[in-house]
Amino acid sequence: MRRLEISKIVIYLMLFAFTLMVLVPLLHLLALSLTDPGKAHLMGGLDIIPKGFSTINYQLLLSNPLITGSILNSVWITVAGTFLNLLLTSMAAYVLARTEFIGKKFVLFFLIVIMVFEPGMIPEYLLVKDLGLMNTLTSLILYKAINVYYLFILMRFIQDIPEEILEASRIDGAGHFRLYSRIILPLSKPGLATLGLFYGVYHWNEYFRATLYISDPSKWPLQVVLRQFVVRKDNTSLIGNQNMFDSSINFDFASLQAGTIMIAIVPLLFLYPFILKYYAKGELEGGVKD
Repeated sequence: MRRLEISKIVIYLMLFAFTLMVLVPLLHLLALSLTDPGKAHLMGGLDIIPKGFSTINYQLLLSNPLITGSILNSVWITVAGTFLNLLLTSMAAYVLARTEFIGKKFVLFFLIVIMVFEPGMIPEYLLVKDLGLMNTLTSLILYKAINVYYLFILMRFIQDIPEEILEASRIDGAGHFRLYSRIILPLSKPGLATLGLFYGVYHWNEYFRATLYISDPSKWPLQVVLRQFVVRKDNTSLIGNQNMFDSSINFDFASLQAGTIMIAIVPLLFLYPFILKYYAKGELEGGVKD
């Protein structure tokens, strides 16, 4: 028992250390973004309390049309893209997991080939260009409308739904659409929540293809603006907005970077609690009586 208790203490200490390694940098960025620009140089790398609380950095960032426009673009790409992803993935998963049709094995084999050997960037770029989707948000929404790997995950989840439930619905006269909408989707909420989180994070963090397909800065998602500002250190788009504030304020570039990063991170942090409530056990308990 003593060895067991010691091992637990060691495990807890390790988990606590890993948590600090993740949490402290985030808290430092938050504190830096809320620090008075004149005192930002006093912030150390491990400081998690702002020095002279101020929201001036966020006022400057959110007063910039490029920042606010990019946030709206990212929200639209994430919401529309995730909805389309879940709709098409769940439909395909139901058909492949719960129906039989000619050529089903070939379709599954073809999907595996697509998953292993993805098309290169050049064919993808030419396809987007031929479809007339260049410089449009639709090019980012439609990309990987169905992720084959996630499709197989959801297929496995749907296969675990007892056949007796579906058979009872068929006896009551339910067709495929009713089975899909009234049985499969409600019982697949944990799986759909998982995939929705994966799809949503992917769309929210999209920047590589946005730099390839979108040339108009007004259509850039937030991550592209974040990369221009934080990675490439291009702050020219923010200088024009400083005249809206007191000329005595000397904005700190590092604080503005931290504020931009927090704006990109916070929506995902708020998303997790809403997703986690669907990770409920016992969804199928009581559904079938042996």
